[in-house]
Amino acid sequence: MGALGVLIFIVLICLCAPLYAHYWAHVNPFSSNISGRIFINGHWRSVIQSNSTGYGESPIGPTWHINNYFLGADSQGRDVFARLLYGGRDSLLIGTASALICVFFATISGLAAGYFGGVIDWIVSRMLDITWAFPVYLLAISLSVILVTAGFSVGPIHVQAGSLLLPIIIIALIYVPYVARPLRGIVMTLKEREFIQAAIGSGASDWRILRKEILPNVAPSIIVFFPLMVAFNMLTESALSFLGVGVQPPNASWGTIINDGLELLYTRPWVAMAPGLMIVITAGALNLLGDGFRDAFDPKAKLRGSI
Repeated sequence: MGALGVLIFIVLICLCAPLYAHYWAHVNPFSSNISGRIFINGHWRSVIQSNSTGYGESPIGPTWHINNYFLGADSQGRDVFARLLYGGRDSLLIGTASALICVFFATISGLAAGYFGGVIDWIVSRMLDITWAFPVYLLAISLSVILVTAGFSVGPIHVQAGSLLLPIIIIALIYVPYVARPLRGIVMTLKEREFIQAAIGSGASDWRILRKEILPNVAPSIIVFFPLMVAFNMLTESALSFLGVGVQPPNASWGTIINDGLELLYTRPWVAMAPGLMIVITAGALNLLGDGFRDAFDPKAKLRGSI
């Protein structure tokens, strides 16, 4: 429950990003504010300040005032905390949406290959093997370099360059084998069970067996996989965005904010540290949630935990 509470809190504060930026902090987190000034502790201060050495300039550091550059500014004078909330919305959206798409196609592939076998199993397995053969990040980067800046069109479907749909689709597809293969194995095991053989012997249709017998027994595994895939997909999106081939401006994600703070790592470390901490906390909570689901659906896991 603790992990679920942390996730709900993170989601809620990220959803409040527009309210915070426009009605509380009164900033535009996507617009440069190099010449801006803010009123802090009775004094006006420049958002971009001269270094103590007198050479070059640095953005203002954390003020720890929730309504005024709480985590400071980046090199463009933008409010880091406001961008952190907006970036969280995109990171969580991409992670969740791509996990839903991934689990959907993986479930269909795993059920079809495991239950029908034969030619269907061979075709599905070979397609999964082709995707599996490529390292995850290499495949994701290769697809992103090609598609993110150019977009793509398939029949009536047109996705513009820079759209959030591109990283969602790319990340979803590259992880399908990692879910479909275990589900295929579970279905193949279930197919040999007595209650499935009895349903087949009674003349039940394949659709009814899949819907009434197979899917309910596979559903707990799917539920366990889902939060884990959200965590994996969110980490992948952050890596792609950090490399510049994920979320594109004017949108922001935790990965792009880390990239923004890379050059400020020694002078204003919170620009990069804050999104990094959010990624660690969110991914950790998702993994704990997945472990909790596994323990809830696996009586043997409960028994092992009580020894």
